[in-house]
Amino acid sequence: MSQLHYITRPSTLKENAPLLIMCHGYGSDENDLFSFASELPEELFIISLRAPHPMQPYGNAWYAINFDADRGKWNDVDQAKASIALLSDFIDYAGKTYAVDANNVTLLGFSQGSILSYAVALTFPEKVKNIIALSGYISEDMLPSTLDKSKFSHLNFFCSHGTVDQVIPVAWAQKTPLFLDALAINNVYSEYPVGHGVAPQNFYDLKAWLEKHL
Repeated sequence: MSQLHYITRPSTLKENAPLLIMCHGYGSDENDLFSFASELPEELFIISLRAPHPMQPYGNAWYAINFDADRGKWNDVDQAKASIALLSDFIDYAGKTYAVDANNVTLLGFSQGSILSYAVALTFPEKVKNIIALSGYISEDMLPSTLDKSKFSHLNFFCSHGTVDQVIPVAWAQKTPLFLDALAINNVYSEYPVGHGVAPQNFYDLKAWLEKHL
């Protein structure tokens, strides 16, 4: 049994299907990114997760974001690390439960789900191959204190952000390629003239990138 609720789209392949796991943003649910599924390669086995923390009146979160006048906006890093462990465990669960290739796992995250995807890939690099990080950033306080560059050589990152994002400043995302380059990780970073969302051209580009990296 998985601790996380999820929905799936089967692959056209009967075995060793590449696995794509979707991680939605703060206040959303598993149906949000799943709307992409019908447009993505048919050989993918797609799983869209629901974050573990219900919100009121609706939606879910991977970790709490606290709004405090004295401290500004800050992340509950302990909750985030617990969700990182949950997602790591889920990757193992999916590999044992479905006819997928455990060596061909892609994480696709938006906003908070993107932040989580970065952290999972950099904490458990052996469990993933590709990361599609939309409208997020690397939160270094969620990462291990030391990162072993030798363990990241197989990773591929597609990172994108809106130039007028009103939720996560584009300046935060612009640090991402510098961080990944310093670890010699293959990555592409693109910006689109939108706010906190995925532009049609952004989706077209991520789809083309994914097809090359499956």
